[in-house]
Amino acid sequence: MNTILLILKAVAVLIGASMLGNWFLAELRSVKRKGLPWYTVYLSPPGILVMVIVLVFPILVWWIRR
Repeated sequence: MNTILLILKAVAVLIGASMLGNWFLAELRSVKRKGLPWYTVYLSPPGILVMVIVLVFPILVWWIRR
């Protein structure tokens, strides 16, 4: 039973990551099509979420484990 819960948690995280990745790539394609600067995609909602996950999450995990 414990193994099934771990697998379900992993699948949920992977599904969420793929949804965020697809959203980010759609924004990236839109920005390229419009000819906007490369950093514009990082100021969009999926870009902000990616930056928070990449920058804040490791710091938060380090702080909790400390």
